[in-house]
Amino acid sequence: MKRKPAVRALSDVQSSRVDLRLSYGLPRKGLPAASSFRRWVVEALRVAMRSSAEVCIRVCDSEEALALNRDYRSKAYATNVLSFPADLPPGVESDLLGDLAICAAVVEREAVEQGKTQSAHFAHLTIHGVLHLLGHDHIDANEAEQMERLEILALSRLGYPDPYA
Repeated sequence: MKRKPAVRALSDVQSSRVDLRLSYGLPRKGLPAASSFRRWVVEALRVAMRSSAEVCIRVCDSEEALALNRDYRSKAYATNVLSFPADLPPGVESDLLGDLAICAAVVEREAVEQGKTQSAHFAHLTIHGVLHLLGHDHIDANEAEQMERLEILALSRLGYPDPYA
């Protein structure tokens, strides 16, 4: 009897089941649509070898992002993306990853400063946030390098350039 390989290849993660809840805390004009966020979440899951997930994304204004960053991280500024991983009781199996809050104004400002399209920066930060929800981090150099490799791979598969180049 053959054993299944312990590591799946990217091609093995063909279809992802994503339950995405998206809300906008500001006018939607000029902001990415739900289909874009879904595509970005699916690609983040794919490079992380995960086939299903439930994620909530809130696209917010600077005031809301400031309040969230202040209340949850004790930082007195609006940041681009905040990740709130689900805190499930031990032994509870669920596809629930958690919530992301993405500040549209910060994303738009950073995109201009970094010479990126707004779409590319929203894609990058969505993928970055989902990877955080999956347990990836960038506290030390090794973790940061691994997380950046996954981000670059996901973005390239979507047709976006390397955000770190």
